[in-house]
Amino acid sequence: MIELEDVIGRLPNRNQDVDDATRIDRTALYERVKNALSAAQAEEAAALDASVREKHVAAGLPKHRQGKGVGLEIGLARRESPKRGNLHLGLGKALVAEMPRALDRMREGVLTEYRATILVRETGYLTREDRERIDELICGRAATFDGWSDRQFEQEVKKLAYQLEPEAVVKRHERAFNERHVSVRPAPDAMTYVTALVPLIQGVAVKATLKRAADAAKARGDGRSHGQIEADRFVELLTGLIRADEVPLTVNLTINDHALFAGDCEPAAVPGFGPVPTVIARRWIKKGARFIRRLYVRPKTGELVAMESRRRLFPQKLREFIDIRDDTCRMPFCGAPIRHRDHILGKQHGGETSGENGAGVCEACNYAEEAPGFSAKPVDGERHTFEIKTPTGHRYTSVAPKLPGAE
Repeated sequence: MIELEDVIGRLPNRNQDVDDATRIDRTALYERVKNALSAAQAEEAAALDASVREKHVAAGLPKHRQGKGVGLEIGLARRESPKRGNLHLGLGKALVAEMPRALDRMREGVLTEYRATILVRETGYLTREDRERIDELICGRAATFDGWSDRQFEQEVKKLAYQLEPEAVVKRHERAFNERHVSVRPAPDAMTYVTALVPLIQGVAVKATLKRAADAAKARGDGRSHGQIEADRFVELLTGLIRADEVPLTVNLTINDHALFAGDCEPAAVPGFGPVPTVIARRWIKKGARFIRRLYVRPKTGELVAMESRRRLFPQKLREFIDIRDDTCRMPFCGAPIRHRDHILGKQHGGETSGENGAGVCEACNYAEEAPGFSAKPVDGERHTFEIKTPTGHRYTSVAPKLPGAE
């Protein structure tokens, strides 16, 4: 097996005295190598899926469970989330089975993994024949897309797909319409992104409404920027508040008592959103919190004190405890919102319903790790820790995030 050190040892010496043109040549070469390696990863993913499915068929697993867990293991190997692992698996299978031209261009180093993903994603609803045709039209020759931006690449693929399968486009729109939703995710500097996936016409109408409100406010001499007025009006219209900055604090806020009362700078934390600067947290509290949930931590580690239950299912208070302690899905590299509370060591193997044997995980990870060959167990550590073993024998460790109060 080729080791990483062997590959690094073949790279040119970065301390060599070379001219800038050589540095640019190397950069271009490294990019082509990256693309070729992405092609190799895609092929390995498709081959792994085929091998695992063959084993699952031999083991008598029902069809809906065949291949389960492959995306999770690929994600772990790439040090990425299981969701990303499944995307890479889908990409690999599509390239190998239906888009050989794109795979060839990746092997040559001229097509990036990102553009290959665009190609697969924007043709996923088409027939196999039409996908192969677009693959040939776009990637049959590298010169076709030479000089294109990522945006232009995506637009050209979409145009071809719309021309070949107009009826399929309508069905895809209907499916997208049914998947409309609103999501909230963390943003830098104690902010959040509130995103609404809605039909194009509705989105334009929302933006136009906010723009009119901002234009009118500016005409009255409002000192806020146009963007600030739109954002504030957005919150006011949704919540019914008179002023956007009068939202009461109703979230769990974990904060060190020294930071709250003695001016310490240890950041606070909001489960699911991450650290919050202490000054901002104190400002929120000063404005009027409905409640502050007090959380007991071990002074040296910042670990929440464990809770236990005799029940098989995690009771509400223990669920809340796990959610606050783990913050996001505890599967290594995942980071998705917690949806399930899982027994690390299964109940059938004597695992207790306790904080020590419990972990917050997303729905996808919880189901994926039920595939044959996966196992997990708690591990002693300064903070809540468990180890997961994959069907190929690889091991990964998950350590709970440090909470405010740790030294």
